Amino acid sequence: MSRVLLYAEYTILALSLAIMSVITFANVISRFIFNFSISFTEEVTINLFVLLTFVGASLGIYQRAHLGFSLIYEKFKGVNKLILTLFIGSIVTLFFVATGYYGFEIVQSQMGRGQTTPALGWPQWVFTLSLPIGCAFCVIRTIEVTINNVKDIKNDNASVNSS
Repeated sequence: MSRVLLYAEYTILALSLAIMSVITFANVISRFIFNFSISFTEEVTINLFVLLTFVGASLGIYQRAHLGFSLIYEKFKGVNKLILTLFIGSIVTLFFVATGYYGFEIVQSQMGRGQTTPALGWPQWVFTLSLPIGCAFCVIRTIEVTINNVKDIKNDNASVNSS
């Protein structure tokens, strides 16, 4: 599961960044040479940036690359560290579940209203889906990292107790 998710994350990130780069470059060239701006590029780029942000956050969670204040966390040992780890994992998971839930409600609202994007005329919900999808990635990764952290703490405690 983790390898499939990792492949999906890298694929989404690479495709999003490639599409954003190509259409932005094409728009710059079009403005410079033809004095004509391609209207949909900003719309697509902004919406892909949202997807890129959430999937990138998910990958950051997986790689434990997010900045954090670890001074207090490192002071805890044993059961207290385990409780703190579960608390942090629960809070982060709840945040992404709530954000994803409300993002999905926005998607449903946009579907019900038939809301379309200004430049392309595409259904707006197609782009807004990046919010609940990105949050789903983040929830999965947060749970995965929390479980791994709990295992690490238990292994540390077992090695300390056996010494």
